[in-house]
Amino acid sequence: MPSSFRVRPATQADGAFLGDMVVEAANWSERTAPRHEVISSGDHSRYVAGWMRPGDAGFVAVDLHDEPIGAAWYRMLPRSAPGFGYIATGVPELIIGVRPIWRAHGVGRALLQRLCDHARSEGYARLSLSVQRGNFAVTLYRSEGFAVVERGIGRDTMVKRLR
Repeated sequence: MPSSFRVRPATQADGAFLGDMVVEAANWSERTAPRHEVISSGDHSRYVAGWMRPGDAGFVAVDLHDEPIGAAWYRMLPRSAPGFGYIATGVPELIIGVRPIWRAHGVGRALLQRLCDHARSEGYARLSLSVQRGNFAVTLYRSEGFAVVERGIGRDTMVKRLR
């Protein structure tokens, strides 16, 4: 059973781990796609390619041995190459992933809260994300103030107002 963890700012060196967390986010259900398939798809690689670009920000949760166990970050994606949760120019899109053994232990909530606080301090008015229908994380997002603004095929776009 997982014990305690701490949250630290993400660094450029965390890029490979963020890739792992994109894979965790994509594989939230029983069906799983291999890491190379997820990371090589343009739909998912846009969330980590070239990490840290100007405007990128994130946090990594680490266990007592400083091993990374989860991450939440945002990127500004262009209208010409939007992410799943793109809503408008100037609204960063949030990505979050937590290792399965650490899910339901407060890691995702701690990461989400730190990232929202950071985005607010950077002057952003909103954060967006995309979540597949049926993903249990929807409960977390709703409890943290995210609301569905657009329904897609099998997935919803959610937004949190930060001010």
